[in-house]
Amino acid sequence: MRATLMYEAGDVRIENVPDSVIKHPTDALVRITASCICGSDLWPYGSMTRADGPARMGHEFIGIVEDTGSEVTTVKRGDLVVAPFAISDNTCAFCREGLHTSCSHAQANFWDGQAEAVRVPLADGTLVKLPVAADSALIPSLLTLSDVLGTGYHAAVAGQVNERTRVTVIGDGAVGLMAVLSAKRLGAEQIVLMGRHQGRTDLGLEFGATDVVSARGEEGIEQVRELTGGHGTHVVLEAVGNMPAYQQALGVVRPGGVISRVGVPQYEEAPIGFGSLFRHNLRLAGGPAPVRAYIEELMPDILNGTIEPGKVFDATTNLDGVPAGYQDMADRKSLKVLVNP
Repeated sequence: MRATLMYEAGDVRIENVPDSVIKHPTDALVRITASCICGSDLWPYGSMTRADGPARMGHEFIGIVEDTGSEVTTVKRGDLVVAPFAISDNTCAFCREGLHTSCSHAQANFWDGQAEAVRVPLADGTLVKLPVAADSALIPSLLTLSDVLGTGYHAAVAGQVNERTRVTVIGDGAVGLMAVLSAKRLGAEQIVLMGRHQGRTDLGLEFGATDVVSARGEEGIEQVRELTGGHGTHVVLEAVGNMPAYQQALGVVRPGGVISRVGVPQYEEAPIGFGSLFRHNLRLAGGPAPVRAYIEELMPDILNGTIEPGKVFDATTNLDGVPAGYQDMADRKSLKVLVNP
């Protein structure tokens, strides 16, 4: 079968690899019908060394179950399913607490979904059956349940967004836009989107942002504070992952507020001492999103048309076009690329 491999920064190839097969009785074999390129894939695309490659890529997909192990009971051959980006059994103590990314029984949390097929461990706990056909117009939106919608929603939930909350979202990528949509869904009274790309921020306004601030650094911080009576916002949803974004979050969060980070951190140290978090009773939240915990909650809003998160996909390709898709996203020519193998 064909799959995506990254050899080093800027070097993505589509190659033949051994077919995925059932290895354990709890496995399912899924033929992928829709996948995508994630903003987090761009970090290794910009920095991976050849010593770390080649690596299989992709962690978001929808597909049709082709075969199952003898112990799988919740899905069967022919079912259309969505897979969250982290494997989980959905039954351990952490999963029952909604923390599927810390599942006690998942030996490997992430996988390689930019391919023609994939073996899914712990299929009963991981896969969720979809009540639509593979050619449904809802597929792009349902695919966001695999990662970006659940990640944006996790940021808002971890930040305790509610109808009395003023929110700043840092980052106008797909996750940032899903954080806007999620804050709106939870009733935030004000949502300031900090982003510099008008096509994206326009979509953010459609998703529920009340204000857009394109400036960065101290100028951007000052503009957010002007929009919020000088105090900043109760919650900051940081969807980028670099140090300037974290520093910007510190600058716009209100005393007593929360910084909720879901952008994959590209740094090991961040200020948390007296002069930053401690002095103003600030809290730090977020982390890898347990998107499996949110799928059943969010799916009805997609099925009934209340939300349309699939609008974040602004380009579509097949597997052959994936290398160019990486480059287009890295160059900010595309927001998020949908892949139909």
